[in-house]
Formats: sequence, C-alpha cells, structure tokens
Amino acid sequence: MHGETVAYGYGFWWLVAVNVGVFVVFALSFIAPVRRREWRSFGLYTAFVIALFTEMYGFPLTIYALTAVLGSRYPALNPFSHATGHLWITLVGGGAWMSLAIHLVSNVLMLGGLVLMGAGWRRIHAARGALVTGGVYRWMRHPQYTALFAVTVGMLIQWPTLPTVLAWPALMIVYYRLARREEREAEIRFGEAWLRYRASVPMFVPRLGHTIADGGIDRAGPVRHEDAVDDIA
Repeated sequence: MHGETVAYGYGFWWLVAVNVGVFVVFALSFIAPVRRREWRSFGLYTAFVIALFTEMYGFPLTIYALTAVLGSRYPALNPFSHATGHLWITLVGGGAWMSLAIHLVSNVLMLGGLVLMGAGWRRIHAARGALVTGGVYRWMRHPQYTALFAVTVGMLIQWPTLPTVLAWPALMIVYYRLARREEREAEIRFGEAWLRYRASVPMFVPRLGHTIADGGIDRAGPVRHEDAVDDIA
C-alpha cells in the first residue's frame, strides 16, 4: 500500500472510516458542541477530515486532477501509488529528508493540538460554569479552537489535497466568527471579569513571555455548564 511498486494504493475504505472516526470522535468529545451554530461549525471540520482521509486512503481525486492537467510532466513514474500522494515530496522533491521533516512537523502539530484540546476541556469541566482563566487559558482565550487549527494545519502539511486546501480558509473563518460571537455573550454574562481577561490574553496565538497569573477561575456569576463551553471553548 505504501510503496511505488504498488499499482494503486487506494480503495482502503476501512482505513478512511477508522481515521475519520478517531479524529472526529476525539474532537467531538472535547469541543462538545451544544448550539446549532456550534454543530454547523463542527460539521465543516468533519467534512474537512472526511475529505482528507478519503484522498489519503480511498480515492485520489487530487492526483487525478493533477495528472489530467500536467499529463506526462507529472513527476512520478506511478502517480497512483500511495507514496506519491505526499504531494510535497512528489512535486518539490527532497526524498527521505523531506519525508522525515513533513512527518515530524505534521505529527507534532496534530498530537500537540489533541493534547491542547484535552487540556482546555479539563479546565472547563473542572470549573463547573465559572469563567476559566487558568491553565492553558492563561496563554489564549480559545485554546480548543487553537488546537483545532493546529490539527488541521498538521493534516494539510502531511497530505495536502485540493478539497482540503480550499476548505481550510472557510473552516478558519467559521470558527473565528463563532469565537467572536461567544466572546460577545461572555461579556454580557461575566462583565468586568471577562473584559479584564480579554485585555490580558490573546485570542488564539500566545504572546511569548506573557501570561496572566494562574488564578484558575473567576467566579463572576453562575452560568450553566454548556454556557461555559460556549463562552471559552
């Protein structure tokens, strides 16, 4: 399945199902969408994951498109082996060192994203409805969305495809808008406590050398647990 000698390294739909299940169920358990708009955003993430693994193991739509455009100029003796699905290596070159770099960077991003997602969820779960400002929330206001971005960037680095490259900006816009809407709700719910927190902590990307004190939670008023997820998930 993984070598140039394999004539057609696709059609492994059970691998598509397993990988989609792992990444979707894991993210679902930690992001925990509740409202309709959250489910819509998560649906776009799910579509992104399905498109990625469908092309990785199921049907190589991007390879068909590239070979149709480039014809004999496509730089691979066997375009439909699994190995040539790594487009960075096929189109740019680099051989073994490029493969090592791609897997190292992408795996670090995906694993780090999943760990960050879990760390954010644990803080929310422990807060029981209070405004969370400690742990990973000292560095960013939306660590679980940052984690989602890291996971999807890692996927793009390891296995870029036309559908996922086109879908990724839309995914980022949808979650950015969702985060902004949740912040407006958080300001109404938590008032000055939220404003102080927002002024001190960046939205998605941590600032080097700067964190707020690890106060843990700010009890600025009772809210439902799912509201806390809406607020800073």
